Amino acid sequence: MKIICIGRNYAEHIKELKNERPAEPVIFLKPDTAVLLKKQPFFIPDFSQDVHYEVELLVKINKVGKYIQPKFAHKYYQEIGLGLDFTARDLQSQLKEKGLPWEKAKAFDGSAVIGEKWFSKNEFQNIKDINFSLNKNGEEVQKGNTKLMLHQIDEIIGYVSQFFTLKIGDVIFTGTPKGVGSVKTNDVLNGYLEKESVFQIKVK
Repeated sequence: MKIICIGRNYAEHIKELKNERPAEPVIFLKPDTAVLLKKQPFFIPDFSQDVHYEVELLVKINKVGKYIQPKFAHKYYQEIGLGLDFTARDLQSQLKEKGLPWEKAKAFDGSAVIGEKWFSKNEFQNIKDINFSLNKNGEEVQKGNTKLMLHQIDEIIGYVSQFFTLKIGDVIFTGTPKGVGSVKTNDVLNGYLEKESVFQIKVK
């Protein structure tokens, strides 16, 4: 299993972090050790003073594929989920300034939350119009909709498969909307997909 993440896929999030808008999807990877174990809290790592939450829609690959044309991409996934991409923002900023890779800031242990429930894509009337959100301590801090994606799911699958063979069980994090922010000890994060609770994470 590999975790493939898409960065800078929402215009308003690009603006809030003062990043350049990319012409193509930005790709980075997380190892399987990044997955936060079920029912476990998220522990803020010692090497960061500014870890951010980023709620994202997830897609689980169910068929091996390479060089997939976007028009056929719908055949390679059946389930939609929700997760969090935890980011050590201070460390990431340091790495970006030096032109270095982001892995230390993005792929550390526990940095990938995968919601407890997956949903058949057939449950949604339109994959390009799915609402999702994140609450922190009972207050909504992020709200997104797939129609705001710069690169839609099928386009992402087609693009990613040019570089990496997609295998059964691989998970794609499709990008985060605006509203990212820091977590602190004792915070509680709740993720919702079309108003249905998908995960609850306690921060330690």
